[in-house]
Parts: sequence; C-alpha cells; structure tokens
Amino acid sequence: MTHVVDTPPIDGLAADAASVPSEPITPVSSPAPFPRRWLGLIAILAATLLNLLDASIVNVAAPAIRTELGGTASTIQWLAAGYTLALAVGLLTGGRLGDMFGRKKVLMIGLVGFLLASLACGAAGSIEILLASRVVQGVFAAVMVPQCFGLIRDMFGREMGKAYAVFGPLIGLATIAGPIVAGLLIDADLFGTGWRSIFLINLPLGIAALALGVKVLPAGAPVTKGLKLDLGGALIAAAGMCLLLVPLVEGRELGWPAWTIVMLVASIPVLAAFVRNQAKRARSGRTALVELSVFAKRSYTSGLAFVVVFFGSVTGFSLAVGLFLQLGLGFGPLKASLAMAAWAVGAFIGSGASAGLAPKLGRGVLHLGLGMMTVGLAVLWFQFGAETAPGTWALSPALLVYGIGMGMIFVPLFGIIVGDLEDHEVGSASGLLESFQQGAAALGVAGLGTVFFGRFAIGGGAVEAMGAAQWVAALTAVLTVVAFLVAFGLPKQPRADH
Repeated sequence: MTHVVDTPPIDGLAADAASVPSEPITPVSSPAPFPRRWLGLIAILAATLLNLLDASIVNVAAPAIRTELGGTASTIQWLAAGYTLALAVGLLTGGRLGDMFGRKKVLMIGLVGFLLASLACGAAGSIEILLASRVVQGVFAAVMVPQCFGLIRDMFGREMGKAYAVFGPLIGLATIAGPIVAGLLIDADLFGTGWRSIFLINLPLGIAALALGVKVLPAGAPVTKGLKLDLGGALIAAAGMCLLLVPLVEGRELGWPAWTIVMLVASIPVLAAFVRNQAKRARSGRTALVELSVFAKRSYTSGLAFVVVFFGSVTGFSLAVGLFLQLGLGFGPLKASLAMAAWAVGAFIGSGASAGLAPKLGRGVLHLGLGMMTVGLAVLWFQFGAETAPGTWALSPALLVYGIGMGMIFVPLFGIIVGDLEDHEVGSASGLLESFQQGAAALGVAGLGTVFFGRFAIGGGAVEAMGAAQWVAALTAVLTVVAFLVAFGLPKQPRADH
C-alpha cells in the first residue's frame, strides 16, 4: 500500500496549491470552463495514475527484484525511499515550473521524462542503475504532478468539484492498489518480463496520456511574471533529507558506524540552514519555497507533525506487511497481493464514507479513522503472535478495518490542517504538506523497514518473520495513537474552499 500519498484531497489539493508562489500573484483564468475539459481530465488522470502506482508498486516487487539483481535488505528499502525522497524534494519547486513556463508544456516534459526513466527501470541490468532510475522517476513525478491539478483548476473553474467527484475515488483507489497491480503483472510474466513489467506498463499508459494531452489540454500561458526558482533552497533541503535518511536505511545493516551517527547529527544544522535561507529570501522580497509565517500557527505545526507520523507509519507498515508475506511466509507476488487486497478495498470504502462524514464531524473524522486503524492493528498484533502462520485470507478482516480507517483520513486531512491559515498562506502551506507527506513516506520505509529487518534476516523462517511483523505492528499502533493525540491540535473544521 502507499503512502502516499501523496487523492485529490491530498495530492490534488497539495500539488495544485504547490504551484502557487508564496507571494501574491495575479492569476490568469478562463471565465468559462474549458470545452474539452472531460477529455483533458482523462489525460490528467492517466498521468497522475503513473505517479500513484509507481510510489507503491515496488513494495510487492522488491523481493523479486533483489533475487534477480542482487542487493541487501537496505536495497529493498531504497527502491521505495529513493522515489519518495526525490518526489518530496522536487515538489518544493515542481509546481512553480508550471507557473513560469505554462502547465501543459511542463506536464508534457515531466511525462516524457517519467516514461524514459520508467524504461530505464524496466531495462536495468544492475541494482545501481535501477535505484538511480527510480530517483529520476521521482524527480520527473515532482515536475508532472503539480501541473495535473493546476490544469484541473484552469479547465473546470467553478465546476472543479464535479471533476474531483470523478477523479477523487479513482485516485484514492489507485493510491493503494499498487501492490495488487504489481502482483498481477509479475504473476502474468508478460513476454517474460517478470518484475520489469511493473515499470514497462507505464509506457502504453503514458504514451496514451501524452497523445491525448497534446491534443486536448489547453496550452495556457505562464501565470506569473518575474518568478524565479529557489534552487539553492531546494538543494539545501535535499542535503538535509539525505543526511537524515541515508543512515536510517544503511545504519542497521552496517552496524551503525560512526559516519552514520555523524550524518544524523549533521542533518539538524543543515535543515536549520534551510529555514534560515527561506527567512532571508522572504525578508529580501524574493520568492521563498516556504511561507514561514505558517509555522507561527500551532494548528499548522500540529498538522505537519500529524502528516509525518501518519504517513510514515502507514507507508512503513505497508512495506513490512509485504515483506512479511513474501520473505517470511513464502507467498508469491500474486498471493501476497490477494492477501493485502482487503486493505485496498477498505481504503476505498473509507475514502467514500469520509466525504459525507467530514462536513459533520470535522476533525472528529480523523479520530474515528485512527480509532479503526488502531483496532485493526491490535487484531493483527495478535495474529502475528499466533503459533501458526496465517493463510491467504486470514489477515483480511483486520486489514479491511485498518484500510477503512486509513481511507477516512485521506479525504479531509489537508483541508483540516490548513483550516486556520490566511488565504495567502494556503498555497505554500499545502505544497509543504505534500512534500512532508512524501518525506514521511521515505522515513517510514527507512524506520519501520529497519525495525523489521532488525528482527528478521532474509532467509529466516516464518516464526522469525511473524515476530518481526508483530514488533512492526506494535510500533505502528503506538504511532497511530500518537497521531490520535496530535490531531487534537488541528483545526476543528476544514476550509470551505478545500
């Protein structure tokens, strides 16, 4: 399952808002909806699906990839974390490219780059090339995704709600369907491609999106003048995140040598330097990546903490469950996908239910969802501690409950977090939330993946794997309870325009 991430109420809201600079601009918009908006929506949907599927699709494919290309336990973690880390950092600037050069043009460039990176992943002859290609995928996804939601706003105008009524459920399902798609593709072994098909399948979908997008999407014009990218700030942020993430992934396997501790400590001043850089740019009147005034509001800082804990735990737990089923119980990719299918179904049900509950309950819907997630995790904890290994469908009831609770949070979350912000702060704040979401996904993979492999060595038996999965379930439950408490610091109601 994913992380991220990163349905329209999450990715759509944040990525669209990420394209809004932190200083006031005068947008150029059409007075009436674009005539071919529904055809354009199909092209945008296809492009967005590429990102959402590739963010989670390797969770099931990772063991098969490692078997063919080699690597260690940390390799499995990097297959997911490398993509989400690049996406997290890239989103800080990706949206602004559309403002500067036109959203359609930037979307097409991002889509072409993503497809070339997917081809490189599918043709990779070594694990090093595959990991590098995954990072490039993440970079181009960060270029591509913000333009999708900016174009929806441009094409539909006041009818944007109708677009999201169609778009939202489909994206929500795609977000957590990656492992199922991976299992089906690997089991089918199309043309003998095996795990490579999970990347090569991007080509027909992406080419179709390109052909349709070129023909029907509005060309548009840049919506800002004089806007410049803060590449220095983005590089500082990237350096800080890498200093934090690399030792978390590699440290356990290497025995925590001194350099891993040094990197962890060094990440603090580097990330502090990023904050100083943003403050300096704001004082000098230059465009900053982050509107620092939002940090003065307790509700927003609580929201950032919630995003880190929630998405980190969900993504890390998803990876651990997939590894438990395949490396521990010996399930094949398809059987593992079927065992996790109830999670996807639950998330889809929860996302639909929250659309009606959120206006009535406000942030209470988050507590309801987190409560259901905790119940599901408690049941899973007991199942992982049983004397016999679970069968294919044994985990389904608990995963269904967990998925429903998770889906309830997806839809209203970002709208609630920005509920107390001023209008001029929402764009930068939402874009930062999206980056935090993807960064949290990378940290979750690193952290919970490290816990799992700390108690399970590849090649170990089912008993050892169940013990490791039980530890991860317990830690995930603790993080879910922490998120429950942090949620009390969020605004009681979402913004009406989100």
